[in-house]
Amino acid sequence: MDRPEVEVRRSKRRRRTVSAYRDGDRVVVMIPASLSRREEAEWVEKMIARLDRSERRRRPSDGDLMRRAQDLNDRYLGGLATPESVRWVDNQQSRWGSCTPGDRTIRLSVRLQGMPSWVVDYVLIHELAHLLEPGHDAKFWAWVDRYPRAERAKGYLVGWSTAARLEPPPGEAID
Repeated sequence: MDRPEVEVRRSKRRRRTVSAYRDGDRVVVMIPASLSRREEAEWVEKMIARLDRSERRRRPSDGDLMRRAQDLNDRYLGGLATPESVRWVDNQQSRWGSCTPGDRTIRLSVRLQGMPSWVVDYVLIHELAHLLEPGHDAKFWAWVDRYPRAERAKGYLVGWSTAARLEPPPGEAID
């Protein structure tokens, strides 16, 4: 992976703390003005590595998604909803996820990347439940509601959609 452009901001008011964040393709590292150039270089490397680790946790790979789906299936659905594949897609603008029961594939919108893991888990559970019940009937929701944070995650997604001025599909916040 290429090293991002780095902007170091020194502050006379900052005494001990170092922080960093991404601003587009650039990493901004804020350090105390009293640090030496060597200390600055060490902190820049540390903070870039820390940001990368944090982003990997928030943006799991397709393989990570598949492992997570298998774990959630075992934990909440009794191992009955085994998908053939689970992957991120960037062509879902009005859905959070989708499932094709016929070939047992699950797709999650890249818009979920960076959201709390319990929200992504909810969308995974929702799509896994479609492998057991294709519609949105009472049996389907009984499977989904086995996930303890289901209501909280639904509220989060509805709130996010409202804040982003996206309309959830009729009667449904997921698919």
